[in-house]
Amino acid sequence: MALLFPSAAWASAYRDAINENALYAKTAASWDQGAIALVCKAAPALGLEAAQAIVLDLQHGKCRAVEYTGDLAVLEATPFIIEAEYAQWKAVIGGELDPIRAMLAGQLRLAKGHLPTIIRDVEGSKQLVLSARDIETEFLG
Repeated sequence: MALLFPSAAWASAYRDAINENALYAKTAASWDQGAIALVCKAAPALGLEAAQAIVLDLQHGKCRAVEYTGDLAVLEATPFIIEAEYAQWKAVIGGELDPIRAMLAGQLRLAKGHLPTIIRDVEGSKQLVLSARDIETEFLG
C-alpha cells in the first residue's frame, strides 16, 4: 500500500527504511551532528496548505526517532534544516534529483546548519535518499 508524502505514516516508514539500510548504518556510523529536518513548503494548489516537516533524529548510523509536524516552531532546536518546494522533494524521492547537487544549485535550501558538514557526509546522504526510495509513495496531485 502506497503511503502519502508527506504524512506521519510516510515518516514512520522512512525511519524504518533508514534503520533497515545496512549501508546507511555503515556510512553514517560517525554521524554525531544530530537531527535533520526535511521541510516541505506549503503547496496550496496540491492541497498542502501549510509547510510540513519530517524531523529525523540521526545518530551513528541509526534513526532513533522521527517526528512529523506542521508546527515549525519545534525546529528551533534542530541543528540542520533542509527545505524545498514539494516538486523538489518529489524529484529527490523519485530519483530524478541528487540532493547534494540540488543544495549546491539552490533547489534544496539548507535553512539551518553547516553546509560543509552535510557535504562531507555524501555517502550517508545518498543512503538516506535511497532509503526514501524504498517506500511505496503516493504523491499529491
